[in-house]
Amino acid sequence: MQWLLQAIYPDTCLSCGELSGSYGGLCAACWRDTRFITGLICDRCGTPLPGDEDANEGNPLTCDDCLRIARPWARGRSAMVYKGNGRRIVLALKGADRGELAHGAAHWLARAAVPIWEERMLIAPVPLHWIRLFQRRYNQSGLLASALAKEFGAPYCPDLLTRPRRTPRLEGMSAESRFSTLQDAIVAHPKRRHRMAGRKVLLVDDVMTSGATLAACADTCLAHGATEVNVATLARTVKDD
Repeated sequence: MQWLLQAIYPDTCLSCGELSGSYGGLCAACWRDTRFITGLICDRCGTPLPGDEDANEGNPLTCDDCLRIARPWARGRSAMVYKGNGRRIVLALKGADRGELAHGAAHWLARAAVPIWEERMLIAPVPLHWIRLFQRRYNQSGLLASALAKEFGAPYCPDLLTRPRRTPRLEGMSAESRFSTLQDAIVAHPKRRHRMAGRKVLLVDDVMTSGATLAACADTCLAHGATEVNVATLARTVKDD
């Protein structure tokens, strides 16, 4: 029966739609153009770092940005670099009505997030303002967070945080402007905030650039009793190699 289903519904590439040979995977061409983050990384934001991973085993490192910018979260991981096919996947998930991408992407995100995952950690997405949610019809970070929670068998709260104040798009802003724009823009849901009190939270987003959005979310969680916040994003922007 399995071979019959495979013949009728062959596995296709999540990115381009060509035959991939594996469920929820990528074809060979898209795989080559997707830079998954492996090796030596920053323990705070997950960005790749130069150097030999074996030489630094057991010694968490921090990138220059995380040394310079205060991060309210403890640890962070990203699955891929926001470049090439990684960027195309994120943009398709975010703006091309490709919500089904979240299920396949959750496998990659779970693999990246294993080192920062702990039992009973509450998973929650970065929220969208209701107008943007209405326009897009779904929160791409919510789809990722939901799929990740299923991967880990973890508790999930889709509306732990809300975004009552609509902010302009952050693309093109400086890091300072991003942090200023998001000041007090994200709050805890009054009927959900008790769920984070006294426990650790894993925040999920589609992409990290400056970290301003995740910082605003983490600050809110900590202000309402979360003992620690970690972050996981599908993709991470990096400085030019």
